[in-house]
Amino acid sequence: MTEAASPFSGDVVAQKTANPVMYGNVDFTSLPERFTDAFDPANANAGRFSKHLPRLLENKSRVELIRNYTMMGDRVADAYAALIPEHGFKRLVEMLEQACDEGIQSVEGAPAELKTFIAAMEEKPDWVDMEMVERGAKFERNAAAHAAPYFIRGALIATYMNKYSALPMAMTGTLSGAQAAKRAFETSSFFAATVMPGALDRFREGFRAAAKVRLMHSMVRYHLLRSEEWDKSVYGIPIPQVDQMPAGLIGVFLLSADVLRSGRKEFTPIERARVELARYRCFLLGLPEALVGTTPQEIIDLLLTRHVTLRAGYDDATCGELVRATMRAELSDDKSPLGLLKTAMERGISKFFFVNNFCDGDFARAGEIGVPVTVFDRVMAVFAALTIFARIRFFAFAIRNPLLTDWADRVLVRKLAQRLASYGHAEFETDAKEYKLKAASA
Repeated sequence: MTEAASPFSGDVVAQKTANPVMYGNVDFTSLPERFTDAFDPANANAGRFSKHLPRLLENKSRVELIRNYTMMGDRVADAYAALIPEHGFKRLVEMLEQACDEGIQSVEGAPAELKTFIAAMEEKPDWVDMEMVERGAKFERNAAAHAAPYFIRGALIATYMNKYSALPMAMTGTLSGAQAAKRAFETSSFFAATVMPGALDRFREGFRAAAKVRLMHSMVRYHLLRSEEWDKSVYGIPIPQVDQMPAGLIGVFLLSADVLRSGRKEFTPIERARVELARYRCFLLGLPEALVGTTPQEIIDLLLTRHVTLRAGYDDATCGELVRATMRAELSDDKSPLGLLKTAMERGISKFFFVNNFCDGDFARAGEIGVPVTVFDRVMAVFAALTIFARIRFFAFAIRNPLLTDWADRVLVRKLAQRLASYGHAEFETDAKEYKLKAASA
């Protein structure tokens, strides 16, 4: 009896034999429910992008690309995570940290899978220009210092709006306020750390953080794929490559949209540098080059194709609880009048960012979900927007001025260093003891 043909590429199917510990029980002969390439203008997930559906779905090669990476994990990090039964998750983390900090040669008895993992991150792609990446980081520091702290909550909530992509967070214990705050801090910490001077060099903080994030995602895949509660026919692979696209590329997606709205088709040199920073950061996180794009239109089309092929699905027990937990999370322990004001500004602008970008401006729907926007929130959002706009405009001018650029960059680096210190140590770890799972299957 011949095996059924697979709708996926050979590389995707090969995960089953290359890593049977994780993928041995995955059926690669059928599409998971989460993926759809049907032309349906009423698809709630298409939303404001429904007018682009014909153009996006007619590009069969791009749809096929997204389909394949909907069932693709992280080959090298997954292989290392599959050693959990032999070494335990704490030892795997310790060896990875030592390899990042001191080099793979310093790890006594380092598994071959760890050597392959580190080597894959060390091997710079042909297209990367580290001087351009560093220049991009310099221009990204402005937004990281002045805008990111106010939008991280809203951006996180947006990732919870679809049950197919949000379920891993719900199952791994992110429903509590403490865990939601931890995820917010670690996400903000990662992106802030990667724009610091030289942070993405081999033995620096950004490289180490990217490696730990990859291992964390792979450990989640390991546990969920072996759980009785993870329905592979519905949800496919936990945290597949396509679900890492929004976090890695949301900044350049918005930048690309601005470029196209202005009537241009190419990035300016400064914009190009910012894009190359994002592309190299995505490379370190394991995202394949095929998913990141190079031109404004490519970046827009790739992310939109991922968006409209993710089947719409909102489950209050999953999505709603994650949203409410994130809104309840205390992201600051500063109870001074100024600290309370900053917290109110952050909540207000986060809510507006979420409503405008992920609820199509529908405040009533946001309220039903668990993100009510009060009059006080509106006032605080306006105040926050004016503050953010003024600071970003001033530093955008200063960083481009030859007389002020060095001073402005020192100020931004100092602000980011203070913010990273306030976040505390980012662990980027996942412990199965915290998961809400039934006993794993054999």
